[in-house]
Amino acid sequence: MKLISFDLKADFAFFRKPETNGTINLSYNIIHRPAVLGVLGAILGLDGYQEKGKLPQYFDVLKDIRIGVEPLNHEKGNYSKTNIKYSNTIGYANKGANFLTEELTLVAPEYRIYLLLDEQIKMHVTLAEHLVKGMATYIPYLGKNEFTAWWEPETYTEYSFLPYEKATRSIQLQTVFQKHSTLKSNIEGPGIDLLNFGNEPQPFIYFERLPLDFNLDLMQYAIGEFVFSNYYIKNPDGMQNLYLLKELNTYVQLF
Repeated sequence: MKLISFDLKADFAFFRKPETNGTINLSYNIIHRPAVLGVLGAILGLDGYQEKGKLPQYFDVLKDIRIGVEPLNHEKGNYSKTNIKYSNTIGYANKGANFLTEELTLVAPEYRIYLLLDEQIKMHVTLAEHLVKGMATYIPYLGKNEFTAWWEPETYTEYSFLPYEKATRSIQLQTVFQKHSTLKSNIEGPGIDLLNFGNEPQPFIYFERLPLDFNLDLMQYAIGEFVFSNYYIKNPDGMQNLYLLKELNTYVQLF
Protein backbone atom coordinates (compact mmCIF):
# COMPACT_ATOMS: atom_id res chain seq x y z
CA MET A 1 0.00 0.00 0.00
CA LYS A 2 1.09 3.57 -0.69
CA LEU A 3 -0.15 6.70 1.14
CA ILE A 4 0.23 9.84 -0.97
CA SER A 5 -1.11 13.39 -1.16
CA PHE A 6 -1.41 16.21 -3.68
CA ASP A 7 -2.68 19.80 -3.38
CA LEU A 8 -5.82 20.47 -5.42
CA LYS A 9 -7.03 24.03 -6.02
CA ALA A 10 -9.20 26.24 -8.21
CA ASP A 11 -10.14 29.89 -8.57
CA PHE A 12 -13.73 29.03 -7.68
CA ALA A 13 -15.74 25.99 -6.56
CA PHE A 14 -19.39 25.17 -6.07
CA PHE A 15 -20.38 21.90 -4.40
CA ARG A 16 -24.14 22.31 -4.45
CA LYS A 17 -26.11 21.30 -1.39
CA PRO A 18 -29.06 19.32 -2.79
CA GLU A 19 -31.42 20.50 -0.06
CA THR A 20 -31.20 24.09 -1.36
CA ASN A 21 -33.70 24.67 -4.14
CA GLY A 22 -34.51 28.36 -4.13
CA THR A 23 -33.15 31.49 -5.75
CA ILE A 24 -29.96 31.23 -3.63
CA ASN A 25 -28.12 27.92 -3.83
CA LEU A 26 -25.53 27.04 -1.21
CA SER A 27 -22.26 25.15 -1.51
CA TYR A 28 -20.48 22.78 0.83
CA ASN A 29 -17.37 24.49 2.15
CA ILE A 30 -15.07 21.45 2.18
CA ILE A 31 -14.71 19.16 -0.82
CA HIS A 32 -16.40 15.84 -0.05
CA ARG A 33 -15.57 12.25 -0.93
CA PRO A 34 -17.93 11.89 -3.96
CA ALA A 35 -16.49 15.09 -5.46
CA VAL A 36 -12.92 13.86 -4.94
CA LEU A 37 -13.82 10.59 -6.68
CA GLY A 38 -15.11 12.65 -9.61
CA VAL A 39 -11.81 14.54 -9.83
CA LEU A 40 -9.84 11.28 -9.75
CA GLY A 41 -12.13 9.85 -12.42
CA ALA A 42 -11.43 12.83 -14.69
CA ILE A 43 -7.70 12.40 -14.18
CA LEU A 44 -7.97 8.75 -15.21
CA GLY A 45 -10.41 9.34 -18.07
CA LEU A 46 -13.30 7.36 -16.53
CA ASP A 47 -16.88 8.09 -17.60
CA GLY A 48 -19.15 10.30 -15.51
CA TYR A 49 -22.94 10.27 -15.30
CA GLN A 50 -24.44 8.74 -18.42
CA GLU A 51 -28.02 7.97 -17.46
CA LYS A 52 -30.48 8.67 -14.67
CA GLY A 53 -30.49 6.17 -11.83
CA LYS A 54 -27.10 4.68 -12.72
CA LEU A 55 -23.90 5.48 -10.89
CA PRO A 56 -20.97 6.72 -13.00
CA GLN A 57 -18.09 4.51 -14.04
CA TYR A 58 -15.58 6.42 -11.88
CA PHE A 59 -17.55 5.51 -8.75
CA ASP A 60 -17.66 1.80 -9.56
CA VAL A 61 -13.91 1.74 -10.28
CA LEU A 62 -12.67 3.99 -7.46
CA LYS A 63 -15.21 3.52 -4.66
CA ASP A 64 -12.82 1.50 -2.48
CA ILE A 65 -10.04 4.13 -2.39
CA ARG A 66 -9.68 5.65 1.07
CA ILE A 67 -9.56 9.44 0.96
CA GLY A 68 -8.58 12.17 3.41
CA VAL A 69 -9.08 15.93 3.02
CA GLU A 70 -7.06 18.73 4.61
CA PRO A 71 -8.24 22.28 3.81
CA LEU A 72 -5.36 24.65 3.00
CA ASN A 73 -5.14 28.45 3.12
CA HIS A 74 -8.47 28.75 4.91
CA GLU A 75 -9.83 31.02 7.62
CA LYS A 76 -10.55 28.74 10.59
CA GLY A 77 -11.89 26.10 8.22
CA ASN A 78 -13.85 28.52 6.04
CA TYR A 79 -13.27 29.85 2.54
CA SER A 80 -14.37 33.24 1.25
CA LYS A 81 -17.59 33.16 -0.74
CA THR A 82 -19.19 35.34 -3.38
CA ASN A 83 -22.66 35.45 -4.91
CA ILE A 84 -22.73 34.69 -8.63
CA LYS A 85 -26.00 35.41 -10.43
CA TYR A 86 -27.17 33.45 -13.43
CA SER A 87 -29.97 34.07 -15.89
CA ASN A 88 -31.62 30.98 -17.37
CA THR A 89 -33.36 31.83 -20.64
CA ILE A 90 -34.13 28.27 -21.77
CA GLY A 91 -37.81 28.17 -22.63
CA TYR A 92 -38.69 24.77 -21.17
CA ALA A 93 -37.01 25.70 -17.87
CA ASN A 94 -38.78 28.98 -17.24
CA LYS A 95 -41.89 28.97 -19.47
CA GLY A 96 -40.69 31.85 -21.60
CA ALA A 97 -39.49 34.18 -18.83
CA ASN A 98 -35.95 34.74 -17.61
CA PHE A 99 -35.26 32.78 -14.45
CA LEU A 100 -32.67 34.34 -12.12
CA THR A 101 -30.73 32.27 -9.63
CA GLU A 102 -27.75 32.89 -7.34
CA GLU A 103 -25.00 30.56 -6.19
CA LEU A 104 -22.91 31.20 -3.09
CA THR A 105 -19.58 30.22 -4.64
CA LEU A 106 -16.28 29.44 -2.89
CA VAL A 107 -13.35 31.70 -3.76
CA ALA A 108 -9.86 30.19 -4.18
CA PRO A 109 -10.40 26.91 -2.30
CA GLU A 110 -7.41 24.61 -1.88
CA TYR A 111 -7.28 21.13 -0.41
CA ARG A 112 -4.59 18.57 0.32
CA ILE A 113 -6.02 15.26 -0.83
CA TYR A 114 -4.67 12.10 0.83
CA LEU A 115 -5.09 8.73 -0.91
CA LEU A 116 -4.32 5.20 0.22
CA LEU A 117 -3.44 3.34 -2.99
CA ASP A 118 -3.05 -0.38 -3.56
CA GLU A 119 0.01 -0.98 -5.72
CA GLN A 120 -1.45 -4.32 -6.82
CA ILE A 121 -4.32 -2.54 -8.61
CA LYS A 122 -3.33 -1.21 -12.03
CA MET A 123 -5.77 1.74 -11.92
CA HIS A 124 -4.24 2.91 -8.63
CA VAL A 125 -0.74 2.74 -10.10
CA THR A 126 -1.88 4.70 -13.16
CA LEU A 127 -3.49 7.33 -10.93
CA ALA A 128 -0.23 7.87 -9.03
CA GLU A 129 1.67 8.18 -12.30
CA HIS A 130 -0.77 10.81 -13.59
CA LEU A 131 -0.50 12.79 -10.35
CA VAL A 132 3.31 12.76 -10.45
CA LYS A 133 3.25 14.08 -14.03
CA GLY A 134 0.45 16.62 -13.46
CA MET A 135 -1.50 14.90 -16.22
CA ALA A 136 -5.26 14.42 -16.61
CA THR A 137 -7.26 12.73 -19.37
CA TYR A 138 -10.26 15.01 -18.83
CA ILE A 139 -10.12 18.49 -17.29
CA PRO A 140 -11.02 18.15 -13.59
CA TYR A 141 -13.26 20.75 -11.99
CA LEU A 142 -14.62 21.61 -8.55
CA GLY A 143 -18.37 21.19 -8.69
CA LYS A 144 -19.04 22.94 -12.03
CA ASN A 145 -17.21 22.45 -15.31
CA GLU A 146 -16.34 26.16 -15.59
CA PHE A 147 -14.41 25.93 -12.29
CA THR A 148 -11.29 24.19 -13.58
CA ALA A 149 -9.12 22.54 -10.92
CA TRP A 150 -5.40 21.83 -11.04
CA TRP A 151 -2.46 20.69 -8.95
CA GLU A 152 1.26 21.29 -9.19
CA PRO A 153 3.20 18.02 -9.71
CA GLU A 154 5.71 19.09 -7.05
CA THR A 155 2.96 18.90 -4.42
CA TYR A 156 2.77 15.13 -4.92
CA THR A 157 4.12 13.52 -1.73
CA GLU A 158 4.59 9.93 -0.59
CA TYR A 159 4.61 9.19 3.14
CA SER A 160 6.03 6.57 5.41
CA PHE A 161 3.01 5.60 7.48
CA LEU A 162 1.66 3.27 10.13
CA PRO A 163 -1.95 2.30 10.86
CA TYR A 164 -3.11 3.62 14.22
CA GLU A 165 -2.61 1.21 17.11
CA LYS A 166 -3.04 2.87 20.47
CA ALA A 167 -2.19 6.36 21.70
CA THR A 168 -1.02 7.23 25.18
CA ARG A 169 -1.72 10.92 24.65
CA SER A 170 -3.84 13.28 22.58
CA ILE A 171 -3.06 13.21 18.86
CA GLN A 172 -3.06 15.82 16.13
CA LEU A 173 -5.17 15.24 13.00
CA GLN A 174 -4.26 16.94 9.73
CA THR A 175 -7.55 16.10 8.01
CA VAL A 176 -11.24 16.52 8.55
CA PHE A 177 -12.58 13.61 10.59
CA GLN A 178 -15.91 11.94 11.18
CA LYS A 179 -17.87 12.79 14.31
CA HIS A 180 -19.87 9.88 15.68
CA SER A 181 -20.85 11.39 19.01
CA THR A 182 -21.58 14.71 20.67
CA LEU A 183 -18.10 16.06 21.38
CA LYS A 184 -19.20 18.45 24.11
CA SER A 185 -20.54 15.74 26.40
CA ASN A 186 -18.21 12.94 25.34
CA ILE A 187 -15.70 12.20 28.09
CA GLU A 188 -14.44 8.65 27.58
CA GLY A 189 -14.72 8.47 23.80
CA PRO A 190 -12.87 10.49 21.13
CA GLY A 191 -13.22 14.23 21.48
CA ILE A 192 -11.62 17.63 21.14
CA ASP A 193 -8.93 18.24 23.75
CA LEU A 194 -9.83 21.84 24.59
CA LEU A 195 -6.71 22.24 26.71
CA ASN A 196 -4.32 21.26 23.94
CA PHE A 197 -3.93 23.09 20.64
CA GLY A 198 -0.13 22.93 20.35
CA ASN A 199 1.53 26.13 19.16
CA GLU A 200 -1.44 27.35 17.11
CA PRO A 201 -2.06 31.10 17.69
CA GLN A 202 -5.77 30.84 16.80
CA PRO A 203 -7.38 27.54 17.80
CA PHE A 204 -10.63 26.69 16.01
CA ILE A 205 -13.24 23.95 15.58
CA TYR A 206 -15.21 23.76 12.33
CA PHE A 207 -18.26 21.51 11.87
CA GLU A 208 -19.94 20.55 8.60
CA ARG A 209 -22.35 17.87 7.37
CA LEU A 210 -20.80 16.48 4.19
CA PRO A 211 -21.60 13.75 1.66
CA LEU A 212 -19.69 10.64 2.62
CA ASP A 213 -20.90 8.24 -0.04
CA PHE A 214 -23.93 7.41 -2.19
CA ASN A 215 -27.09 5.85 -0.82
CA LEU A 216 -27.60 3.22 -3.50
CA ASP A 217 -31.25 2.62 -2.59
CA LEU A 218 -32.27 6.28 -2.83
CA MET A 219 -29.60 7.25 -5.39
CA GLN A 220 -28.61 10.32 -3.39
CA TYR A 221 -25.81 11.41 -1.08
CA ALA A 222 -25.29 9.63 2.23
CA ILE A 223 -24.42 12.41 4.70
CA GLY A 224 -21.95 12.26 7.58
CA GLU A 225 -20.97 14.63 10.40
CA PHE A 226 -17.42 15.99 10.05
CA VAL A 227 -15.08 18.14 12.12
CA PHE A 228 -11.93 20.06 11.21
CA SER A 229 -9.82 21.55 13.99
CA ASN A 230 -6.29 22.42 15.03
CA TYR A 231 -7.03 21.23 18.58
CA TYR A 232 -5.60 17.85 19.50
CA ILE A 233 -7.92 14.85 19.78
CA LYS A 234 -8.13 13.00 23.08
CA ASN A 235 -9.08 9.34 23.53
CA PRO A 236 -8.76 8.57 19.80
CA ASP A 237 -9.02 4.78 20.23
CA GLY A 238 -12.65 4.81 19.08
CA MET A 239 -11.81 6.45 15.75
CA GLN A 240 -11.46 4.36 12.62
CA ASN A 241 -9.02 4.44 9.68
CA LEU A 242 -6.36 6.59 11.33
CA TYR A 243 -2.84 6.58 9.92
CA LEU A 244 0.33 8.06 11.35
CA LEU A 245 2.43 10.11 8.92
CA LYS A 246 5.86 9.28 10.28
CA GLU A 247 7.63 12.26 8.70
CA LEU A 248 5.19 14.73 10.28
CA ASN A 249 4.33 12.79 13.45
CA THR A 250 0.66 13.61 12.87
CA TYR A 251 -2.35 11.56 11.85
CA VAL A 252 -4.85 11.56 9.01
CA GLN A 253 -8.24 9.90 8.83
CA LEU A 254 -9.04 8.22 5.52
CA PHE A 255 -12.68 7.37 4.83
